[in-house]
Formats: sequence, C-alpha cells, structure tokens
Amino acid sequence: MTGLLSVTILAITTVLMSGRGDCSTDHEPATERSYRQDMRDFVQGISTYTKGIKPNFIIISQNGHELLTENGEEAGTPAATYLDAIDGVGREDLFYGYDDDDVATPALERDYMISFLDIAEKSDIEVLVTDYCSTRIFVDDSYYQNGARDYISFAADHRELDNIPDYPAYPYNLNASNVTSLAGTKNFLYLINPGSFPNEDTFLDAVRETDYDIIIIDLFYEDTPLSASEVASLKIKANEGFRLIIAYMSIGEAEDYRYYWQTEWETDPPSWLAEENPEWPGNYKVQYWDKDWQNIIYGKDDSYLKKILDVGFDGVYLDIVDAFEYFEDQ
Repeated sequence: MTGLLSVTILAITTVLMSGRGDCSTDHEPATERSYRQDMRDFVQGISTYTKGIKPNFIIISQNGHELLTENGEEAGTPAATYLDAIDGVGREDLFYGYDDDDVATPALERDYMISFLDIAEKSDIEVLVTDYCSTRIFVDDSYYQNGARDYISFAADHRELDNIPDYPAYPYNLNASNVTSLAGTKNFLYLINPGSFPNEDTFLDAVRETDYDIIIIDLFYEDTPLSASEVASLKIKANEGFRLIIAYMSIGEAEDYRYYWQTEWETDPPSWLAEENPEWPGNYKVQYWDKDWQNIIYGKDDSYLKKILDVGFDGVYLDIVDAFEYFEDQ
C-alpha cells in the first residue's frame, strides 16, 4: 500500500506541475522599461501638442543625443518618429567644457558626439552647440570648428549663462537678414539667468541691443513671466532684422523656484519626484514618463508650455532630455 500511495502521489504531483507549466506559457514576461523611449515619447507629445496650436513652433532638445538612433549607437537606425518631432538639437561641451570650462573636450568624446550630431544634420535637423570657454583663441577655435561642420554655435564664457559675452564684439557670422526659421539662422545667444543685471528693464534692453539671430531665454524674470509685448520687442534685432525668441524649459528635472513647485513636496513629495541633483541644488530628478509631471509641462491650459505659447515665443529649448541616463544607472 505504501508503494502504491507513493506512486499515486508522484503521478498527481507530476500532473499538477505539468499543468502549472502549461499555464505559465499564457503569460508574457514583464517587459523592461525603456527610459530612452519614454523620453522620446515625452518630447514627441510636446511637439504634437505645441504644433497643433502653432504649426511653426520650434522644438529643440538639448543633449541626450543617443535618442537620435533606435538603439543609441552611432551606426544605429535613425529614430524617425523622434527626428520628425524636433527641429533642432542642442549640444553642450562639444569642443570646450566637457571636463572643465575653457578646456578642450577630449577627441574621443568629441568625435562620439559629432557622429550623432551628423545624423541630425543629415535629417535636416539644425545643430546648436554651446561651448564653455573664455580664452579668446579657444573662443575663436570653437566658432571655427563648429562653422566648419555647419553647426550654429555659441561660446559661453560663463557656465551660468548669465551674461552677454564681450568677445567677440559682434555675433559670429553676423547676419542682417530676417530670420523666421532655424534653417536661416547663423548664431545664437544662450542667456537664461538674468541675475547679473540690476533689473528687468536693463536686462531686456541689453538683449534688444544685440544682433543675434536666436535668443534662448527663460520665460520668467525672477518670478514674473515675460509679457507678450516684451517677447515681441525682443524679436527685433538691433539692426532691425527679425529673429527667433526661444524659451528655455527643463523637462527632466523639477526646479524648486518655479511657479508649479509646492512647499509640501519638501516633506511629502509626489511619487514621481526623485532625488535632488547634487550639482544643481534645487533641481530634482523626475519620473518624466509620469502623467502628473507631464501635465505640468504640457497639454493643459495652466501648463508650462501653454504659458510659453500664450506670450508668443517662437519655440522651446528642452533641457535635461538626457535624464534617462540617471534612471538607467539606478
């Protein structure tokens, strides 16, 4: 009896285990989140939203160049949907500033970035490069190297992007023509921190007196958004030609000095708010694929992008697009 009972139990166990195995084939394994595709989807959503309101609205994504190909490799297939969603790519530190300001970027890193930027160029996406250098021969070299590759560039002598450089005295590739699209631009000014100016009027007057083809500027002066009339006044260069005014906006980090920040987040943060960026105090990583964060950025009448659209900016410069790197490293 004991032997028969053992055989019976074994047979039943085998059947149950076999059945469990059959059932498991009915369930697909959990797919791993693609942080890169999440960011592509986010940028594409921003593009669809803004261009639905203003068809010629310009979308420029800064850094995160690996998003330009499907597999993130230089020889990979171009990410066509993402490329269709953007009009320009910004790249910091291409020739100067990668390891330290006023220091040439190592050739290996430089060439790696160029391989992606050339993919953008071949797809008719304009490349805007910000190098960080102040020594005049380095400034000259930055403009020369970028110009040789048909990149639009700006040599920033302050990493804080809080001033209009004294050198060169006039924008590189000075352009007297009217500029109505990225394709016609020759130069740009990246000026998002007006703190070195004594007041808003002085700041705006200094910008008006320049001949840059593109001004990348913040929507806000301190806590107050620029008005439609102020933005319109900036669109006229000192030489009376038209230019583009582009709004800076971070989409991969939340900033505790922005209008949307809630004081209770410091003790009871929303689920999508991650840790503070140690290099930029007051900036917090976000789960950018979360709908609550995306609702702050676009899609609603009180969203950040709607405020930018309402005062007449020509486009938006999306920063921290490379936030996917943080989550991939966790």
